[in-house]
Amino acid sequence: MKTSTILKWVSGGLEGLLGIPVLGGAIVIGFAWTPLFIMALLHIITLVFSAKENQNKHGSILGIVTSLLAWIPFVGMIMHIITAILLMVDAARSNRNIVTNYK
Repeated sequence: MKTSTILKWVSGGLEGLLGIPVLGGAIVIGFAWTPLFIMALLHIITLVFSAKENQNKHGSILGIVTSLLAWIPFVGMIMHIITAILLMVDAARSNRNIVTNYK
């Protein structure tokens, strides 16, 4: 499995966690918005590996935008959910392509 695929699964899972209405907001506010900075950094790292491995980059780019706008209460929740879905679908497609090419 490629490094970018693993990073997409991890960042997608964390985005999904932050997208849970009350829990995600409590995590972000409880840690004084530090999770948004950490997620932005994780998305930048994922973007670099995706570019290096010629994988789709749109999930990571949306993740960076989400990290910048997620301080807005309902907008952030919706963007976290959309970003999580996009990253996980992209990671699943990447896994499927590896299995197909392996056969």
